[in-house]
Amino acid sequence: MFIRATVLSSLVLSAAYGEQLAPAKAAFDPRAYTAQTVSCAAVDRSVTPPLSKTIDLKYVDINPPRAKKTLLLVHGWPSLWSTWSNQIQEFEHDYHLIVPDLRGFGLSGHPGDVQSSSQMEDIVADLTCILDQAAVDTAVCVGHDWGAEACWEAGRQRPDRFTALAGAVVPYMPSAGPYMPMEAMTQYLPKLTYQIYFANDTAGATKELDADIRRTLRGTLRSVQSPPPAAFLTSTTSFLAAWADVAEIPAIPFMTNEEEDYMVESYSHQGFGKTLQFYTNGNRYGSYLFQSKQGNFSLPQPSLWIVPTQDPVADWLEVDQMLHSDQWFSKLTVKKLTTAHWPQLEQPTEFNAALSEWLSGLDPADPPRTRDEL
Repeated sequence: MFIRATVLSSLVLSAAYGEQLAPAKAAFDPRAYTAQTVSCAAVDRSVTPPLSKTIDLKYVDINPPRAKKTLLLVHGWPSLWSTWSNQIQEFEHDYHLIVPDLRGFGLSGHPGDVQSSSQMEDIVADLTCILDQAAVDTAVCVGHDWGAEACWEAGRQRPDRFTALAGAVVPYMPSAGPYMPMEAMTQYLPKLTYQIYFANDTAGATKELDADIRRTLRGTLRSVQSPPPAAFLTSTTSFLAAWADVAEIPAIPFMTNEEEDYMVESYSHQGFGKTLQFYTNGNRYGSYLFQSKQGNFSLPQPSLWIVPTQDPVADWLEVDQMLHSDQWFSKLTVKKLTTAHWPQLEQPTEFNAALSEWLSGLDPADPPRTRDEL
């Protein structure tokens, strides 16, 4: 298995910890929102020649008639559309919100091949298909974790459709460098070792994750006040073995019981198997080839990076500076929050304020935004 040496897209942390407990939040009932369905073109690359398919994707469409600007909220792993609850409550009256479950998550379909049939260009095509169904010409793409990488890539591929970009946690990492084994990266970032497990034993990982969905979710979405064991994420043969001595993992600290129950119910439909698409080498390598062959790495649209300063696995500001990621942006704003991996859940007030301030400056007449001083 390989990742980009100077790009580090494999360093996306999907299972990290919250920096602090989120404050009490207003009740959010995911079941109160009606999901829409759209049929989108997909490809199964597990056969030769690749087989064209159609998959059904689910998304929530909020406030379409009145709002002038559309926000497309894109989740990461193991999140779902409902993990944008704080942003939905904040922005649903002023913006048109489109909030999908990505392919393979919840009730959204998948072409069937987790190894090579969900490359980043496929995810971007899904997002564009959803915009078409919702009759939206242009949108602001807001992503977290793998969703951030999807938004950066959507902006790179389709600046005509994704006219502003906001990414949380993961900086922009264009496919401009060579590959190196993931095994070599873990000597510097040992908390990424679980990604080797997901990539090399996808079937075994799926079986383990599906065995107790609630336990998997609780073990993944932790906070500093209620942390995982020190060995969590460091095994090449198990995801949850570090929790073996804990009979019942505490509830997810920054969700209500109803939100946690909804996630468990959503994962009960098709499990975690297809969601591991982000970790397989075939998809990563295919994404890299697609991007590097195109060669256009610049992002001309206004962009916001919300970066946590307390993520225990990676110092993303340091990664960003090492890669000189800002050189690819024309208009980049950086906002730092003292959270770990889940800023939109851990500190929703601060996250929403940063996003709102940036959104208010997107008028075309405004002068170019500048990068905050790191």
